[in-house]
Amino acid sequence: MEESQGINGVDDSYRHLPILYLTFLTIWSFSACSWTVNTFKNRHFQTNSLQWTLASVPLIKALQLTLSFLFWHSCFHHHICSLWMSFGVYVTGVLFQTASFVSFLLISHGYCITCERLSLTERRTTASLGCVFYLTLVGYRASVPYFAVLLILNYMISFYVIFHHISQNLAVLREQLSFIEDENVQAMHDAVYAKYIMFKKFQGAMQIVAMAETVIYMNMDKSSQNYWLRLLIREWAQFCIFLYIGWTFRSQDMAPRFSVMPTLKPKENTIIPPIYSMEMDAKSFKEFRSQEWNIGVPMPYSNYEKQKDSVLVIIQHPR
Repeated sequence: MEESQGINGVDDSYRHLPILYLTFLTIWSFSACSWTVNTFKNRHFQTNSLQWTLASVPLIKALQLTLSFLFWHSCFHHHICSLWMSFGVYVTGVLFQTASFVSFLLISHGYCITCERLSLTERRTTASLGCVFYLTLVGYRASVPYFAVLLILNYMISFYVIFHHISQNLAVLREQLSFIEDENVQAMHDAVYAKYIMFKKFQGAMQIVAMAETVIYMNMDKSSQNYWLRLLIREWAQFCIFLYIGWTFRSQDMAPRFSVMPTLKPKENTIIPPIYSMEMDAKSFKEFRSQEWNIGVPMPYSNYEKQKDSVLVIIQHPR
């Protein structure tokens, strides 16, 4: 369904929007392609799916900007403002914000950083917050009464969950770093320190996001005057934030043993077990037997006390 309008029927204050959307479309498209290519080229450095999850965010944003540019270009140059295209802009905008917050929640939980996968409870919590955020954002964009209050409450809960889990991960990593320094376990120092720096940078980025969202929703000016300027500031802020987070969590050659992490996040704070090394010739290694040690096989957890006092022994083949 299309609605034809003359050039005089469109507010002249919107005349800068086509070129503005085209500029940001070029920037986000280049960023999305670069992110995807870098993730594919460096996929052997990290075997997790966090980078692929984050790569979907700029792709959705590029799609939104494409539809926005086509809509306003058609309005000003072809005198046709498509209702369906504006609906596409509306849907992709909601999907972009939802995907962004779900990505932030995954990082705050330590997904693929401090644990290989999330627990069932963490997955359900993330999915629930994402669904509620999507629905409240749809209601707010559709100007449904009281949905503005619900959206603010959802933002408060989401930011609380994000900052709470970031603080927990930072506390665990600080404890591990202290243990490494006390026990002089240098084999894991660089990997743990790299994760700690990542979370500190992410914490700072999320503080900026929280302030930016607060400023955006406190600005009650809905007039068309200087709309292009407000759009320019918002789009630049979004791009800079995602550029910073994307650069921090990009696929790269990380510190040795960076990928060493538990499958699930432990319910209780645990410290890194001491790491011992030993040297033996090929004959001794071939005849190596132990009832308590199983080479390449996790120890059984039948005895809880033994699990608490367990040690990690790495046996490296001679070169």
